[in-house]
Amino acid sequence: MPLPLYLLALAVFAMCTSEFMLAGLLPDIASDLDVTVGTAGVLTSAFAIGMVVGAPLVAALARNWPRRSSLLGFIVAFAAAHAVGAITTSFPVLFATRVVAALANAGFLAVALTAAATLVPPDRKGRALAVLLSGTTAATVAGVPGGSVLGAVFGWRATFWAVAALCLPAALGILKGIPAGREDNPATGRPALRAELGQLTRPRLVLVMLLGALVNAATFASLTFLAPVVTGAGLGELWIPVALVLFGVGSFLGVTVAGLLSDRRPGAVVAVGGPLLLIGWPTLAMLSKEPVALLILVFVQGALSFALGSTLITRVLYEAAQAPTMSGSYATAALNAGATAGPVIAAATLGTEAGNLGPLWASGLLVAVALLIAFPFLNVITADRSTEPVGSR
Repeated sequence: MPLPLYLLALAVFAMCTSEFMLAGLLPDIASDLDVTVGTAGVLTSAFAIGMVVGAPLVAALARNWPRRSSLLGFIVAFAAAHAVGAITTSFPVLFATRVVAALANAGFLAVALTAAATLVPPDRKGRALAVLLSGTTAATVAGVPGGSVLGAVFGWRATFWAVAALCLPAALGILKGIPAGREDNPATGRPALRAELGQLTRPRLVLVMLLGALVNAATFASLTFLAPVVTGAGLGELWIPVALVLFGVGSFLGVTVAGLLSDRRPGAVVAVGGPLLLIGWPTLAMLSKEPVALLILVFVQGALSFALGSTLITRVLYEAAQAPTMSGSYATAALNAGATAGPVIAAATLGTEAGNLGPLWASGLLVAVALLIAFPFLNVITADRSTEPVGSR
């Protein structure tokens, strides 16, 4: 894989650390800025909604810019938003910085996904996506736990400064590693914006976006509320980051394996990984009181979730091949639609008889819905579109 892919993954690592890190910082933010924890929680919602809305919007606005300029501008804006957030004493200002950061993150990821697909041969998009998404899984393994520790020792503002600092080497890497010139300009030989947006009327593209969103919703439904499941097993609070790291290591493994299979054998990933993921969530709920089983299953579910999810998102890039400047935004929107909806659905289960295990059952239900939709169309989902001529769809 080309070096620029790994430079893009470094930036994704910084951005995903920011997206996930607030879970451990909200009490301190609320106390420092004199708001309730519930009010501070809207910072997470603001970021997720900004990602969903911002991905296609910002990608459309930036489609005339050279990719290197776009990527560099987005990461500088992201770093600046965190620097302002680190010094502000106003909650509305902090809220605004999260919206700006989300828009910058959405734009960066949308362009990066598209750029990643163009840096490799048409039949290796899955491998490229796996490298890019390794930044996400690395954030869950190291970035988020590290941010929580940094926030606990030095305060939540130090974590914001650390994320801003992480953007600097990534920006330098993009400046040095992403080529500038005619080949860097997506305007060269591209379809009209209306034609690219028209791809969203294609049932195959909508199908894989929906499936990617459902699987990602299942992932974040349980990941968001994993802490009370861990403590409910009789483990102390120090085991929470251990469980998160296990989930992250599993997700890294899942993305890596899927990267090897999702281009050539996506059907195998869906047909094997899907049912195993479906079985895993209720099994985790039923064995949640057994600490060893709990930790093993957290690792396994992380691997299966990201293997299946990244494969489906790769199919979005294949199906949107006729939208070269917007395909990354469609994949980003699908990912973050799931990340937004999953925790909301899971939160609604906490007040039921299932209690803290409700999110695990909700994840199982979301995967079941995805598989019920997917299997009648498995040949459509996994068909090779990379070599189809323009106009064949």
